[in-house]
Amino acid sequence: MKAFMRAAAMATVLSLTMGVAYAGKYEDTVSMFRQAPESAAFFRHSYGYAVFPTVGEGGFIVGAALGHGRVYVHGHLIGDTTMTEVSAGFQAGGKAFSQIIFFKDKSALDAFKSGSFQFEAGASAVAITAGVSASAATNGASTTASLTDHDATNAGAWSNGTAVFTVAKGGLMYAATLAGQHFSYKNRGAS
Repeated sequence: MKAFMRAAAMATVLSLTMGVAYAGKYEDTVSMFRQAPESAAFFRHSYGYAVFPTVGEGGFIVGAALGHGRVYVHGHLIGDTTMTEVSAGFQAGGKAFSQIIFFKDKSALDAFKSGSFQFEAGASAVAITAGVSASAATNGASTTASLTDHDATNAGAWSNGTAVFTVAKGGLMYAATLAGQHFSYKNRGAS
């Protein structure tokens, strides 16, 4: 029964990830977060960031999440990252979202690149919802944000050298989970 629940959770994650194929464009996702007042200032004040165009999450009792991303330092691509999460607790449904993690300084990025970086269960992200919209078409994606730059100062803050923002892409899920996100990192080498 547990194997069936894990398989069902992973199938939900995979279907959500594939169902939002337009978000595979990293540049469009970065542009969306640059335009959102809540996260815009972090591009100017961070050492680097990791961006995940689509993270799919789903579960029924046992849940899972998966997202592939890229890591940038001062706007230059340096590596690839994968986010995984397995969780247990009361949960049912699925959702997809975009996520960006800002690193305040080199030491915060080095901790992320170590291969053992994991958010605690109590860590939270700022959900960008008000006035942000994304639309998809066969010719690409477009985004808009309607809040003012003044709102950004109140929207997010550094916690242990990182700041995390998400934008919901669809789905419905209620979760009270115990596990945190875990990240792996692969350096792209000199480019």
